[in-house]
Amino acid sequence: MTSARHGEELDHDEARYRLLVDAITDYAVYMLSPSGIVTSWNKGAERFKGYEAAEILGEHFSRFYTEEDRAAGLPQKALAAAAAGRFENEGWRVRKDGARFWAHVIIDPITGPHGDLIGFAKVTRDLTERRRAEEELRRSQEQFRLLVEGVTDYAIFMLNPDGIVTNWNTGAQRIKGYAASEIVGQHFSRFYTEEDRARGEPQRGLAIATAEGRFEKEGVRVRKDGGRFIAHVVIDAIRDRSGTLLGFAKVTRDITEKVETQRSLDQAREALVQSQKLEAIGQLTGGVAHDFNNLLMAILGSLELTRRRLPRDSSVLPLIENAEHAAQRGGALIQRMLLFARGQQMERKPTDVLELVRGMTELLQRSIGPHIMIRTDFPLSLPKANTDPNHLEAALLNLAVNARDAMPGGGTITIAGRTEKVRDNDVRGLARGTYVCISLADTGTGMDERTLARATEPFFSTKGPGKGTGLGLSMVHGIAEQSDGKLVLKSELGRGTTAEVWLRIANGEGELDPAHPEDAAWRPSAGPGMNIIAVDDDLLVLMNTVAMLEELGHTVFSATSGAQALDILRREPSIDVIVTDQAMPRMTGTELARAARAERSDVRILIATGYADLPTVREEIALINKPFSLRELQKAMDGLRG
Repeated sequence: MTSARHGEELDHDEARYRLLVDAITDYAVYMLSPSGIVTSWNKGAERFKGYEAAEILGEHFSRFYTEEDRAAGLPQKALAAAAAGRFENEGWRVRKDGARFWAHVIIDPITGPHGDLIGFAKVTRDLTERRRAEEELRRSQEQFRLLVEGVTDYAIFMLNPDGIVTNWNTGAQRIKGYAASEIVGQHFSRFYTEEDRARGEPQRGLAIATAEGRFEKEGVRVRKDGGRFIAHVVIDAIRDRSGTLLGFAKVTRDITEKVETQRSLDQAREALVQSQKLEAIGQLTGGVAHDFNNLLMAILGSLELTRRRLPRDSSVLPLIENAEHAAQRGGALIQRMLLFARGQQMERKPTDVLELVRGMTELLQRSIGPHIMIRTDFPLSLPKANTDPNHLEAALLNLAVNARDAMPGGGTITIAGRTEKVRDNDVRGLARGTYVCISLADTGTGMDERTLARATEPFFSTKGPGKGTGLGLSMVHGIAEQSDGKLVLKSELGRGTTAEVWLRIANGEGELDPAHPEDAAWRPSAGPGMNIIAVDDDLLVLMNTVAMLEELGHTVFSATSGAQALDILRREPSIDVIVTDQAMPRMTGTELARAARAERSDVRILIATGYADLPTVREEIALINKPFSLRELQKAMDGLRG
């Protein structure tokens, strides 16, 4: 081959390479002299940098660098590194219009046949879009990290496939108590209780998440300080595109407050249901007790009148008295039923506590059973207490039943009484004065401080379902408070309980107990008889009331309804008193009283009832509880004489 032909082929190859380089538009490919002067320029360089070849050939390549990089000497350092072998880097470069772009740069040395440096080949790629995408991804990841780190209501952290904690957010630190440095690298099972770890619950959760992709449960977890909380836990399996398990994302929420709130709501609902049941039972009991009151009213009144008409030495008299005692016990039972139904009004009077306890000892023993012994410890004399005897009896019965339940294996109940003067600033919260204290102590299981603090709360009970309403102690507390006294509970776990009912003493000497008419001789009042209308829709009770009033020396007109009583009042101007039942159809006793007073303002009214739900009545309208004795009726009539 001739040298001329060889030169032509070289020129041809050079032209082909030049065409190839000029055709590349995605890369800036150009040549530099050893000092950095641009000696060639392709279409890609023109597109990236914005300069045409005529504008840049012969110029130093440093103009593509930022002012900061030029000041730092980066162009010279790049050439020096390339001359030593090769230079590769990424950084900001500047276009002709001053805009910056992110470039990937490679500078390779070009040497001659003898190894001397004749220039540099420089290849630049515009990576601005990739850089922007990477920056957005980095920013997004950073925002997500900050978001997760900033969440404080949830513990959000990662586990590796073996359950080792790999990261830790602020919420995890707040909820579980560990700092990231204390827990990263530890197994997540330390958050479980010992019982759950023994059952393999941590491994079971990971196994389910691995198999099903997700595990969700609520359970008890343990904080760093050993405190327990109720947690809602979600574990999600994290896999790559090929399905390989990378680890788990774990989210834990402390739901202790939510669960306790729901529990309180459930308890409130249960209390409401119990209250509604008791209300229904109370209404039924009140209605039944009202009917029995009417029957007992007729029985007791008739027996008392019969006994008064018999000679003192009659052989029938013991039978009459026995029947009276039985009816009086029935009356006491009715009073308890009405008290339960909240239909018995509280009537405070001087009450002999010692006699009351003696009188109910048999009832108490039957209520608590033979395996518990009752002891009493009272002084020889004790002032009378100002309270309602029926309510006090119900309170003592409730306390005795509670004591029985606290002694399932048997034991002793001691009922005692004493008098005590209370000074100012009493620690029990009692006002200054003299009190009778009736205490009932058992030898049972007792209560801890927390239970003792809640013992008098309505519906609070330590008994199982169906074994108590939780109203017993709250009722005793209410009775004591209404008597201007107080219920004081003393108890220690394993040492029994003492319940003290503090009642103010009565002012002056008490009256005879109306439940025992035989306690003293009684004679009708010597005052003149009055003209009276007796009103009751129950004919048995009406006949009995008329007979008792006539026994007391009064002239009586009978009426079976309020309307009939008003007719009698209009035609008999001499009427002094109306004695009326309260619970009557079409017109109640209080409605009759208002209508009668509208026609005759001087007529006096006595309402007979066993209910407490009477509307407010005027002071001159008197009340008497059913069933009443002849003595009680006489006392009420004497009070109406004016």
